[in-house]
Amino acid sequence: MTLPIPNWLKEMVGRNKAALRTTAALSAEGSLMHHALHTVCHAAKCPNRGECFNCGDATFMVLGDRCTRGCRFCAVSREKPLLPDQTEPDRVAQAIDEWNIRYAVLTMPTRDDLPDGGAVHFARVINAIHERTPGVHIEPLISDLQGSENALRTILDARPDVLAHNVETVERLYGQVRIGANYKRTLALLENSKKYTPHIFTKSGFMVGLGETEEEIRQLLRDLRSVGTDLVTIGQYLAPSSKHYCVARYPNPEEYKIWAEYARSLGFKAVASGPLVRSSYRAGALYQEARNS
Repeated sequence: MTLPIPNWLKEMVGRNKAALRTTAALSAEGSLMHHALHTVCHAAKCPNRGECFNCGDATFMVLGDRCTRGCRFCAVSREKPLLPDQTEPDRVAQAIDEWNIRYAVLTMPTRDDLPDGGAVHFARVINAIHERTPGVHIEPLISDLQGSENALRTILDARPDVLAHNVETVERLYGQVRIGANYKRTLALLENSKKYTPHIFTKSGFMVGLGETEEEIRQLLRDLRSVGTDLVTIGQYLAPSSKHYCVARYPNPEEYKIWAEYARSLGFKAVASGPLVRSSYRAGALYQEARNS
């Protein structure tokens, strides 16, 4: 049974939801229908989307809003995915241009139904953005691509600024939480990205509150640094519904500060750690922090 959300966290969520009433956020959200696009800001029910829109950040979900995996923490649909939309690259690039987005995160559902995991299509989206808005920074937040190095290189060859892939949780909980994923495969993807393109930052994120121990969190951070990961995000797991994996704990804000300090002591160039932090939270600011480190 999922634990009830503590009052202090409800207040934080409420304050962030209030940001959605800003003109910029409403304008961006309203135009989603016009462009027939998906943002993970909506699909994953992110509480920070108003704040990020106002900072010139947005996270687009490429390759549809249906996933072929069954992760027990995720709100993304598990219906049968559709074929890649060949008009999507131009539509994403157009939306980024019209919304005056300065930092674009491109995420994807896992597409195990596609031979390359969707890498070629994903690279086409990055290239379309480069062509239409050359000054926009791009951060692909990708699936594990079933461990394919060729698929990973296809995306890296499109010249993103950051390559992100989320570890999501500690190794012990993978079998319960990340159905179909593999902890070592995730670390290998981050390591291979750094080997192939050392100049491109790598980034990962994970949730707490799923039943992990303090030492497991620290080991996870050490594992990420051991493969050269540059940026990391740490946030509270919030169950999307009663049918999803149960929340085991709500760490207090001070614990996030301690984890951030430990991560920086390991050599991470930029860290975002807090109860409502998500992998794409203030992604542009985190990128600039890493560049300035």
